[in-house]
Amino acid sequence: MTTFRTPADETEARAVQDALRTRVVLDESGPPPGTGRVTGVDVAYDDERDVVVAAAVVLDSATLDVVAESTARGRVTFPYVPGLLAFREIPTVLAALEALTVDPGLVVCDGYGRAHPRRFGLASHLGVLTGLPVIGVAKNPFTFRYEEPGPARGDFSPLLDGDEEVGRALRTQDATKPVFVSVGHRTGLDNACAHTLALAREFRQPETTRRADALCRAALREAVA
Repeated sequence: MTTFRTPADETEARAVQDALRTRVVLDESGPPPGTGRVTGVDVAYDDERDVVVAAAVVLDSATLDVVAESTARGRVTFPYVPGLLAFREIPTVLAALEALTVDPGLVVCDGYGRAHPRRFGLASHLGVLTGLPVIGVAKNPFTFRYEEPGPARGDFSPLLDGDEEVGRALRTQDATKPVFVSVGHRTGLDNACAHTLALAREFRQPETTRRADALCRAALREAVA
């Protein structure tokens, strides 16, 4: 795993993104859905106390049973800047992943990969630093445009920046709002969407995200109690 160093300012952070983006692997399809393990990561903040807590929850891809989980607590060391959120989250997310006792397999972030102004969101950043296959599944389209996908589970439409497809708006449940899937590292877009559907069996969000969100919120409450 590559060592993370917090940038001194926004200019340095953007330079780091531009440099690391060249290391993103886009020509691998990634592990097939329903096999091996898949890990959700998420973070929760207490801005008044400058505390951030990250959670990593490993699921069996076939059953969605929890295999392992971990949390990590840190300090907020970078300001809130749209497009640079990874620098607030990654140090603690890396610590949570390192605390796992099993191989995480594919990692699912509640955020973006290539669906990012510099094509290097949290999912890409985390993938490059860890070498793991990573995808991003976000709740909104950030700054990009899309046509509303069909109403049925599995319907999708391209998420576009100009004419470039940077991800997909994917309907995970009938007649619900889509989620926004993008490639992070070492995984193709078709496969990323297939994983998202396999993980969102009953709810709009993937089970990985739901479990990691619940765990990091509980850990934050304990940390600031």
